[in-house]
Amino acid sequence: MNLPKLAIAALGGTVSMQARHAGEGVIPTVNGETLLASVPELKELARVTVETLGLFPSASLDFELLLSVLSWARYQVEQGAIGVVITQGTDTLEETATFFDYLWDHDEPLVLTGAMRSAAQAGADGPANLLDACRVALAENSRQRGVLVVMNGQIHQASVVRKTDSLALQAFSSPVAGPTGMLLEGTVRYLRQSSHRKLLPLPQQTTQTIAMLEASLSADTLMLENILELGYDGLVIAGFGAGHVSERWADAVEAIAKEIPVIIATRTGSGPTAQSSYGFIGSEMDLIRKGAAMAGFLCPRKARILLWLLVGCQRLDELTRYLNDDIRFQN
Repeated sequence: MNLPKLAIAALGGTVSMQARHAGEGVIPTVNGETLLASVPELKELARVTVETLGLFPSASLDFELLLSVLSWARYQVEQGAIGVVITQGTDTLEETATFFDYLWDHDEPLVLTGAMRSAAQAGADGPANLLDACRVALAENSRQRGVLVVMNGQIHQASVVRKTDSLALQAFSSPVAGPTGMLLEGTVRYLRQSSHRKLLPLPQQTTQTIAMLEASLSADTLMLENILELGYDGLVIAGFGAGHVSERWADAVEAIAKEIPVIIATRTGSGPTAQSSYGFIGSEMDLIRKGAAMAGFLCPRKARILLWLLVGCQRLDELTRYLNDDIRFQN
């Protein structure tokens, strides 16, 4: 039987973690080949190429490394892979998925997965998530859907998925949009059609830095007042409610927005920023007048990634167009 080709990359994370000695915390030790051996069913589904590109806790991943992983994934498709799966830690999985989704220009799916329980724990979810992710990557109806996240039997779009629980197995959800699909008895089922994505070219520079700050009750302005002097190329603020800050912060934002792009997102975890509802000093209408852009449905972390890429691609003039892209919520 002529099986399709599937490529898997391992980056580390909980899915690869075990303790070296009893009583110690788990660390990344399990390579891609060992992960693959935990899912013998894959041999009947595809010809699998697996590579260990790193053994990192996902908090230690960075944009430079992700660009090299993206290059690896593109090469796998050029060599005939009909899908690519990447395993990594869940702490930054939503950010990695978003980063890739802006840059992945192939019809073949790029699927990310991980685990909430380490490889040594009873009931480890890594093998099941890996098998599900591979099934999604191999499915014909996964084509032209960009980057997908597969966890706990659900399929999420990279643009909206978030980690919403620190330890639970059901740690990932897609606020407002909901999962885009699921696996039922090993079959990949999608709940809505694929949608057009706005892609970006590879960044021409990678040295840009984007600050991210969260508004909080009675917060001082010391860090805000030093953003420009510190040399940041952009700023994302996780604002109150529908995209609000205090009067003191609003004054600082006005000065900053004259020099670098400022995006205001919501810290709430669900829902969009407003555009024309509130008019007080520090409201979304006031901040827009002061030169800030509203993130819409993009959470602060995803907005920071978008801004980093736009600066690197020298396409800041398209910021508003990307922030207003709500096509991800259309059926």
